[in-house]
Amino acid sequence: MASLLKFSTPRGLKVSRAEGQYVWDSSGRRYIDFHTGHGAAFLGHRNRYVVARLRSQLEYVTCLPPFFDSEILEEALKSLGRILPSHLGHVFFMNSGSEAVELALKLARKRSRRKVYAAFTGAFHGRTMAALSVTHNPKYRQGYDPFPSNTIFLPFNNVEALRTLDERVAAVIVEPVQGEGGIHIASREFLRAVEERCREVGAYFIVDEVQTGFGRTGLVWSHLEYGVRPDILVAGKSIGGGFPVSFVAVSDDVASKVEEGEHGSTHGGNPLALAAVVGGVEALERERVPEAAGRMGGLLASRLKEVAAEAEDVVREVRSKGLMAGVELKSRAAPLVSSLQERCVLALRAGLIVLRFLPPYLITERDVEEAVTVLREALAKFRPGVG
Repeated sequence: MASLLKFSTPRGLKVSRAEGQYVWDSSGRRYIDFHTGHGAAFLGHRNRYVVARLRSQLEYVTCLPPFFDSEILEEALKSLGRILPSHLGHVFFMNSGSEAVELALKLARKRSRRKVYAAFTGAFHGRTMAALSVTHNPKYRQGYDPFPSNTIFLPFNNVEALRTLDERVAAVIVEPVQGEGGIHIASREFLRAVEERCREVGAYFIVDEVQTGFGRTGLVWSHLEYGVRPDILVAGKSIGGGFPVSFVAVSDDVASKVEEGEHGSTHGGNPLALAAVVGGVEALERERVPEAAGRMGGLLASRLKEVAAEAEDVVREVRSKGLMAGVELKSRAAPLVSSLQERCVLALRAGLIVLRFLPPYLITERDVEEAVTVLREALAKFRPGVG
């Protein structure tokens, strides 16, 4: 039997089944899933709308590049047309968030004829070479210099620092909420200033909503809350209910300059991925996902803050936006992630000291209470004098 390359530490959990907000291990134990495959299963495991569309599509065609017309391509484009910002009417499908970021950066570089990007401290945009070049964490970047393009990293949420951007910059890429970076939320003033500075220096404004998009923060697209108009939007993870699919949406100006052969993907936009997108949009609309995320996110945040207040000696702060929540600790988060898993709650880290929760929209009040109770119990063993 082949072995898996271990780029990350195995979780020591063999998952045999998943449904909605739960997974079961090989012995039948049930876990509340606040990990959801790094947020990809935000619509819940085996979402019924997505599964129905995938099953139906399996009866027709499963391998077809999107330069052939098909009914499922038409359906996917119509579905996205209902939820995308009106000025971003042109899309190209890829397989992952990193691939979509690669395309966004390529589009900006070729059109601007500039070779410098700007990103922010704490940013995470992927691990392929161009996406990695705008990802801030030195641990991920180590050993891969020089990158194809230079990147200027500016402090996140610092408006004054934006004045250093000039006409060398091809694009500025930003997350409305930094996920991997620790659940840091962009201020309204900051995100608007990013757009304004892009207009002043002629740089493209790229918003990365791979994790924040599709309802997770309480709006279909998180950037809508800020009143900004990106030139390029990057989406992934949740849009296919956990099926591998992503896309880049661009303005008329960017689309008008696309050249034949400039980009492509063997599996990007394959019929199954398109079916998953159609099912994902169907779930988003029929289940009123953004409203549910906002409502349950508010409950989760308030309960987490109660726990944090009880454990001030080990917890620094709780930060959240919709169903993206981070508990910043005064020590490493990895042991707490393991302790939660032992108690049947799955979570993940954001950096070294932030415990991150990315639950699906369909969690219940009972799920929240159960998860918070488990967190309280797990935190107790990390408090000074307890061991």
